[in-house]
Amino acid sequence: MGLNYFDQVHLLKDILAAHLSDCCGTTAEYEQLERIIKSLMVNTELDTNMKSILGDIYRYSQSGISAASMDGHISEHQENLTHWIKEIDSYS
Repeated sequence: MGLNYFDQVHLLKDILAAHLSDCCGTTAEYEQLERIIKSLMVNTELDTNMKSILGDIYRYSQSGISAASMDGHISEHQENLTHWIKEIDSYS
């Protein structure tokens, strides 16, 4: 059984919050972000602003996978992580 929209959004937010608080992450977490976002983006009722945020998070995850230092990559994106979490909260 797959995750519903709200479960996916909650998981997305949890991963971002963990990156924000721990300043570290794994390839598996970045890949999970990508899978969740791909699934969420097929929702035709998704708000345009939310799609833009998901696109930003998707690019963040792609660049994180190939980053020389994942922890450094997360540290560089602390402000973005905070912003994305707040935006996701406003939609969920």
